Order: sequence, then C-alpha cells, then structure tokens
Amino acid sequence: MTHRFNSTRRTARAMALGGALWGGLALAAGAQELDEVAFQTDWIPSGEHAMYYGGWSKGIFEKHGIDVTITRGYGSGDTVTKLASGGFDFGVADIGAVLAGKARAGMPVKTISMLYTHSPHSLFVLESSGIDSFQGLEGKRIGITPGNSHRLYFPDVAARAGTDPSEIVWVNTDGAAMAPLLIQGRIDAAPFYSIHHYYQNKAAEEAGESINVLPFEEVGFAIYSASLVSSERMIEENPDLVRRFIDAVHESFEWARDNPEEACTLHVERVPEVAMDDCMGSLSATLDFVFNEHSEATGLGQYDPERLAFTWQVVAGAQELDPEWDPMQAVDTSLAD
Repeated sequence: MTHRFNSTRRTARAMALGGALWGGLALAAGAQELDEVAFQTDWIPSGEHAMYYGGWSKGIFEKHGIDVTITRGYGSGDTVTKLASGGFDFGVADIGAVLAGKARAGMPVKTISMLYTHSPHSLFVLESSGIDSFQGLEGKRIGITPGNSHRLYFPDVAARAGTDPSEIVWVNTDGAAMAPLLIQGRIDAAPFYSIHHYYQNKAAEEAGESINVLPFEEVGFAIYSASLVSSERMIEENPDLVRRFIDAVHESFEWARDNPEEACTLHVERVPEVAMDDCMGSLSATLDFVFNEHSEATGLGQYDPERLAFTWQVVAGAQELDPEWDPMQAVDTSLAD
C-alpha cells in the first residue's frame, strides 16, 4: 500500500484558500506542499464533529500543511481496525477500544491525544418505557454497532447496578438506524454519547415521544473516552506530521469553542443533513468534555496516570483482559504539546 503521508501535492485550491483565510502566512511565499491525510471519525457527523469539519473548511488543517479528507465513522472498533490495517492515517476512537485492541490482538495503533476527559457514554431510553436506571434490564433489547465502545463497558455497568449482563439482548444495527429503532419502540435502549441527546430527543418529540438519558457515570465511570488515534508506523516514521495533525485538531477545538456559530455554519455546509440548532446543541455539550478543570490541570491532550489506570481496570474487567497489562503500551501523547 502506498502511504498517503509520504505523498505531497501542490494545489491551486490550497493556495487560494490559504491566502484568503490566513493572510498569506505560509502560502504567501508561493505554493505550499501539503501532506495528504485521511481521517476517520468515530460516528456519524453530528455537531459533535463540528470542530473537525468546520476546521477543515476554515483552513486550519491547511495552515498546518495538511490536505485532510474526513470520513464518517461506524463506531470506535471499526475506526481502530481500519487504522491498524492502513485504511486511514488518523482517527477518533474511544480509548477503551484502543486499549482492548492492543491488549487482546496487539493492534499497531496508539492514542496520540486525549479528547474527552470523562465519559459521555450513556443509554438512551424512551420516557414511556418506564426504564429509569440500569437495574432490571434483563431481557431488554439494546441496539449496538460492531465494536461499539459502549459494549466494552456495559457488562461492568450492569454488574454495578445489579443487572445480569448475560441476560441483555443485543441487537446489531447500523449507527444511523439506532435512534429510529428506539423511537419506533423496536429496541428498548440505544447506546449513545450523552452529547447526542439534543437532536435525538428532538426527533423523538416529533414522534410524540421523549428520550431520557442514563449516563454510565452514574455508576462511577470517571474514565477517559474519545481520543485521537494513529498507527505505530505513522508515529515512528513521520512524527512531524503527527505533531502537526494534533496541533491542527487542538486548534480546531479551541477555534470552535470561541466561535461555535461559525463552526456549526461551516459544519452544516459540509453536512447539510445536520440542522443548525442540532449542531449548536451537540457542540456545546461536547466542549464541556474537552475544556474543563481536568484538561486545565493536565494540559489539552494529556492524561492523569490514575485516571488512565482506572480506565484500563474498567476495560480489562469488562472484557476479561489482564488487569496487570500496562495501558501505556497503547498511549503516546509525547507529540501533543
């Protein structure tokens, strides 16, 4: 396979966009060579991803010498698997999927930057279902996508709540079909990040229903979640590109935090099926998981060793993996400065 990160190209598009948006910074002196990068997210492009798509349109990646192409994800497990096989250069994936893939199968991938400092994992249930906790879920039908990080954690969540996880009925489905199946009552619960509640609940209300959120944190899950991921080969062979990519993502997050309406406007231009108010609701909720007291203490993209160790204990316990395995084998944030 020809690795995209070894190829560069001159483009009139890059010159025009860079000149217009960045006042002739690097591009003013002439055409800039851009590293072509394929980037897969973890899920469908909701407002949770406005910083990536908006930063793409804003020219932030190009400012850092990157010609990025962003592709929607199909769950963290899918993103990790495709990164390991060379299908993409960078991705967004829950660190639980990275740790499990590394510990179980030695997948050659690593987290290169923490994004969500605590977990937004949750179950969405209809208010009309009468489900109001993680207790008594035996026999209930819960939707799931292959490799979804919620599935990694749920056995421990259920056990903490006194529910037998072996009695859950898992219904495999595509991510885009999950909420409609819930709203139609064809499944009893759906695993979502809590930051997706605004637009999913709006759809439910249009159908005369209402969605309640059951956060995994209710049973003590103060664990890391979404992270930037790349292959070990990329980290070893092109650390400069890895550093620039992390810098571009971090700048995109900071820009979206300071300019949420512009970020969502640009996001909706690229993903017109996302409504503006949905984007604003999801983006606002997402940023609370990124910019908070924890990230102020550790630095954006970095981690606290105790929380990382606890994250691994949760993943290891849920997946029957070796609790003595060192999670640092799957983490390298040395370029996230």
